Amino acid sequence: MASSFSPPCSGLLEKLFQYIDLHQDEFVQTLKEWVAIESDSVQPVPRLRQELFRMMALAADKLRQLGAGVNSVDLGSQQMPDGQSLRIPPTILAELGNDAKKPTVCFYGHLDVQPAQREDGWLTDPYTLTEVDGKLYGRGATDNKGPVLAWVNAVSAFRALGQDLPVNIKFILEGMEEAGSVALEELVKREKDRFFSSVDYIVISDNLWISQKKPALTYGTRGNCYFMVEVKCGKQDFHSGTFGGVLNEPMADLVALLGSLVDSSGHILIPGIYDQMAPITEEDKAMYENIDLDLEEYQKSSQVEKFLFDTKEELLAHLWRYPSLSIHGIEGAFDEPGAKTVIPSRVIGKFSIRLVPHMSLSVVETQVKQHLEAMFSERNSSNKMTISMVLGLRPWTANINDTQYLAARSAVRTVFGVDPDLIQDGSTIPLAKIFQDITQKSVMMLPLGSVDDGEHA
Repeated sequence: MASSFSPPCSGLLEKLFQYIDLHQDEFVQTLKEWVAIESDSVQPVPRLRQELFRMMALAADKLRQLGAGVNSVDLGSQQMPDGQSLRIPPTILAELGNDAKKPTVCFYGHLDVQPAQREDGWLTDPYTLTEVDGKLYGRGATDNKGPVLAWVNAVSAFRALGQDLPVNIKFILEGMEEAGSVALEELVKREKDRFFSSVDYIVISDNLWISQKKPALTYGTRGNCYFMVEVKCGKQDFHSGTFGGVLNEPMADLVALLGSLVDSSGHILIPGIYDQMAPITEEDKAMYENIDLDLEEYQKSSQVEKFLFDTKEELLAHLWRYPSLSIHGIEGAFDEPGAKTVIPSRVIGKFSIRLVPHMSLSVVETQVKQHLEAMFSERNSSNKMTISMVLGLRPWTANINDTQYLAARSAVRTVFGVDPDLIQDGSTIPLAKIFQDITQKSVMMLPLGSVDDGEHA
């Protein structure tokens, strides 16, 4: 493995920065063209799948123009719950340079987006990139078309100036991240000894700084396990006038079960859930102290009345290093406007637990099931209850003293004039763990968006 490389000299950097400044209007125009494509992978609609294919083809052409070898990998079709079959957009594997003396950096990004409509609260058309007060608004501008183009534009600047890149670069770009990266894990496994064999470092730019102004590098994310608990009484709903008071109502059982999971201070009430949690060290606490986060501003931008914690350090610890439990919804309940006196015969509660090192998925699954079974037993209900864990994703951490983290810190200093904050992310980005486990290569997250970018908003 190549162990080191020489960064561009200061004279070349000045030329690169000057080139980028002079051509920023072109870069923004390209982003505008990419944002205009409604590459929504979440809604399983043929028209949107065609848009995804168009988006991937446009990106492949862009990489070919840079001189990259591009392979658009066909991933077949996806069977939907309603029986329809939809083609999965190809994943792009691209390569620039194969100098054995240079390290090889592989950049991952995605070109699909979450659904967006003007009536969701957008002040402008979400698929028309619009500048307001020096900021660019458009679906995908931060998540993740903008960061993908930032990498492409960096390479194009070297190419335009006739300069040799200091590293070999590979791109893996997909079009199904927002829908769970369908088929990508299998592709990474297949390419482990081919495409990834010469890769030294993998970089993901698909998350945010925690500050509006100060850049950051991310070295950890929480995992996630998602549960469904079903309580069932019969095959059809009941009228509360006819049956109210003479049967165990599934909704009452379910609300009691969900209410037994977490208290008003955010503390999870499942016995043993905190036992596996990695201890928070003095070093961790010292890092939290130095992170640029204005708690008042963070609260204001989040439009939250009050957080559960009053200090920055406590807030960050509970976002990054403590597990959390969130209740998401109830399926089968009457949730429309108006008053309907129905007793649902079958309801499903949905909740998830964000996991931290060193929590085990199987242990958490057992703890949740045992707790809910005990709570349900106490109610002495005649209803049937079933619990299932429908998603299980482990937490991810990286070594902040790894070569590429040191290189990235130096690069951020050069560009922004400050040392980056070293942060973790309370959400789950499964691909970091997938890349790390399968390829056994160093994985780093280099966010290129600020905290107020509203990724899915």
